[in-house]
Amino acid sequence: MTTTIDYYELLECERTADAATIKSSYRKLAMKYHPDKNGGCKDYEAKFKAVSEAYDVLKDPQKRAAYDRFGHAAFQGGGGGGGAGPQDFSGFSDIFESVFGEFMGGAGRGGGRQAQRRGADLRYDMEISLEEAFHGRSTEVTVDVSAACDTCHGSGARPGTQAKTCAQCGGHGKVRAQQGFFVVERACPVCHGSGEVIADPCPDCRGEGRVEKTKTLAVEIPPGVDEGTRIRLAGEGEAGARGAPPGDLYIFLHIKRHAIFEREGTTLFARAPISFTTAALGGTLSIPGLDGRTHEMKIPAGIQSGKQLRQRGAGMPVLQGRGAGDLVVQIDVETPTKLSTRQRELLELFRETETGDECPASQGFFAKLKSAIAG
Repeated sequence: MTTTIDYYELLECERTADAATIKSSYRKLAMKYHPDKNGGCKDYEAKFKAVSEAYDVLKDPQKRAAYDRFGHAAFQGGGGGGGAGPQDFSGFSDIFESVFGEFMGGAGRGGGRQAQRRGADLRYDMEISLEEAFHGRSTEVTVDVSAACDTCHGSGARPGTQAKTCAQCGGHGKVRAQQGFFVVERACPVCHGSGEVIADPCPDCRGEGRVEKTKTLAVEIPPGVDEGTRIRLAGEGEAGARGAPPGDLYIFLHIKRHAIFEREGTTLFARAPISFTTAALGGTLSIPGLDGRTHEMKIPAGIQSGKQLRQRGAGMPVLQGRGAGDLVVQIDVETPTKLSTRQRELLELFRETETGDECPASQGFFAKLKSAIAG
């Protein structure tokens, strides 16, 4: 661990805080700084890792006791407490395992090579139409990524040669050092935890075991995906160094704004203007759906603006499930702005026959208005 920021300060806790307080504070901060919630921001990612590192120590009573007494030096070799340089204190193995077993990452007695570091995960943002989200589609993405070197097959060593066991750590990948009353373990500074040293590196990857490549990958988008849906392509992320497992590639989907339909979950919404005569007399509304069918909706006589008509099962399909949502159409009654002479005459005749009962809401409003003014 290389950070020098106080762990209690990172977790925004007092040094006297109990385990429950530390845990609660960590959860709040982890949620705040999690990379998935901050668009992959590097600053937030670093903060998230630092907070996680602090909690990993303070949640363990034995690690916390060591940290309270020696600070960061409790987990670093070569300083404080009169410790010697890197050595193998196999005689302290049982004590070390019981106190720092979790910190060691479960290396086991007698040491062990540091676990191979898995390659980094990658993110790819893809924009698709609402129609593509409805039906799904097969597509391809092209990404620049670190891939295993073809020359050395990911080993990092020149073809015909191989890596040698690290003389510093004896192939364990870790070295132990006495730190005051404790024996602490850290990654070998020579092989950086791999347990091996490459004397003759591959000329193409320079010993890394990976090179930059452009890959074209097939992506299957299932029907019913929504904004922010993630598609995971296992093993298509960054290659790990020297043959370590690769990370994953995550496709984040974004839905383009549609000219007609809006979406909320599996429900599709649309607004449909109708003439005032259709609103008064009733009729039928024909709506072409994303499913390729024309949906007929009955308009009841006397319908008002803002009323909604619902067609069951004509909405978005359920992602990785059965059935579909609904299509909801909101009615907007349109008042004509251009009338012919004949139309105007007919409307004048209609107005002469009005009694007020045709529009009860209007009649009730003006009655209330008169009453309020009189009062």
